[in-house]
Amino acid sequence: MPPTDPMTGPTTGPTAVRRRDRRGRGMRGPGVMPTVPGRPFGPSARDRFDAIVLAVVGDLEERWGSRLGLVEYAVEDTPQLPADWEPGHVPLSSLVRGQGGRPTRLVVFRRPLEHRARTRLELEAMVLTVVVEQVADLLGVEPHVVDPRWDDEDR
Repeated sequence: MPPTDPMTGPTTGPTAVRRRDRRGRGMRGPGVMPTVPGRPFGPSARDRFDAIVLAVVGDLEERWGSRLGLVEYAVEDTPQLPADWEPGHVPLSSLVRGQGGRPTRLVVFRRPLEHRARTRLELEAMVLTVVVEQVADLLGVEPHVVDPRWDDEDR
């Protein structure tokens, strides 16, 4: 009969349960390997930014969706700057009105906004401000009408 440990069961043979390596130091490495090599656990900065934009857009779509019509929202890392670009002004968003069968496209640029924000709350406020201003322009109304959280004194 094979030797048996009262806590873990048989220590040798085909039914042995090995809880530690042969020197009793435990397993090497993590118990569960990450699914994507080199990527830390948890959401990335891009994922967190997308979630902020989705929350703002979701609120606005609930209130203004019927008046807005078909609007395509997008997040891009950085804007494509034209050759005649003047330093000192980087766009935070872009609004391209739809024509014919093409929908209106509102693009929020992630990196310029992240560089201006010192905290997550500032980033959320900036995203709200940028999206509300673009939607107000699209609707032809003042930004505080679109969302009462918009505050002109922060500009």
